[in-house]
Amino acid sequence: MIHKLLPAYTFLRKTGLDNMWLSTLYQCNEVKRRRLAAVKTLELGRGGLSKVCRLTGMSHHTIIRGIGEIKNGKMEPLTRLRKEGGGRKKIVEKAPEIETKIRNILEENTAGDPMSCLKWTNRSVRNIAGEVNDFRHHIGKDTVASVVRGLGFSLQSNRKSLEGGTSKERDRQFRYINKQLKKQLKGGTPAISVDTKKKELVGNFKNSGKRWMRKGKPELVNVYDFKHLGKGKAIPYGVYDIDRNEDFVNVGMSSDTAEFAVASIEGWWRNIGSVNYPGSKELIICADCGGSNGSRSRLWKYCLWEFARENSLKITVLHYPPGTSKWNRIEHKMFSFMSINWKGKPLISYAAIINLIRGTKTETGLKISAKMDRREYVTGRKIADAEFGKIKIISHRINPQWNYTIN
Repeated sequence: MIHKLLPAYTFLRKTGLDNMWLSTLYQCNEVKRRRLAAVKTLELGRGGLSKVCRLTGMSHHTIIRGIGEIKNGKMEPLTRLRKEGGGRKKIVEKAPEIETKIRNILEENTAGDPMSCLKWTNRSVRNIAGEVNDFRHHIGKDTVASVVRGLGFSLQSNRKSLEGGTSKERDRQFRYINKQLKKQLKGGTPAISVDTKKKELVGNFKNSGKRWMRKGKPELVNVYDFKHLGKGKAIPYGVYDIDRNEDFVNVGMSSDTAEFAVASIEGWWRNIGSVNYPGSKELIICADCGGSNGSRSRLWKYCLWEFARENSLKITVLHYPPGTSKWNRIEHKMFSFMSINWKGKPLISYAAIINLIRGTKTETGLKISAKMDRREYVTGRKIADAEFGKIKIISHRINPQWNYTIN
């Protein structure tokens, strides 16, 4: 209708008719349009109907209907444009068996809580439409989507909600960690939070995020993030001093192993920890339950024992329960600010990574030191029973699988 009204506007200017009338008609809905056309028809008098039909492209039946509404005074408020029940009938009303067939297809691939009304399926509506069409019913994917939603289904992704251990164990572990930290920090014992940040490709690769640059001059990076196009990988292992709000990051180049994790802690102690806590013979380590510093890793405990023996330290390790790594202080006290500091900046070299880490600042006065670790750490190293038996491990009474002391 609209494309028919546009040429008429030019014709109206030539014929001297009211230019604003067609502009108004152009913006009306179908009910208001037929009534406005009816008013113009009555205004023009004899021959007005054919002229308005020719100018607007509207059917004379539509205009006559509008004239009838005006003359009869049927000008009710426009709560709806059409009468109820109008339009094409839904496919499930014309062929109720389609809903049953779709339901049968979904039952084979349905998940959800049987005690709730929420269900979901991994079948695509396109595949379902293809199976229904095999039953001699031709329907599209949009129709199937409407029917599936009406049956209470929805497409959903996996949700991370299951955590290791019972709720009672996790709650008790968090309370125990908090209690131990308060006790040790009050006595001057150093307490650190450790973890490995996500591995980063070193080279001219895209880094997520945006930063301020001159308009129209973005920094160009490689189209593909293939490893061979870069200079290697960077593995930042952080050691966060909880009491002093200071951090040490050891950037490895080979593999994230338990040996690398303990070497990072040893580097912090040799360069920073022993200076800040002279004479201290104890160390508290808060770590995740998995990864290179996992609670079940023999290599992690063996390397910690060697580190403790060489430095005459008593090391207590408190692991966060599985699935709760985001509660580790280093995650939101340091790693998050590192990501903000280098967002949108390609990590073109190891020197650039070190500088970006050292340049990370916070309003609370966070200080970060960093160094490169160019040593090669071999994966797959096993600790034999005889070697592991040398370790003096004292398991704590509360959650012994997550809390232990190495003398």
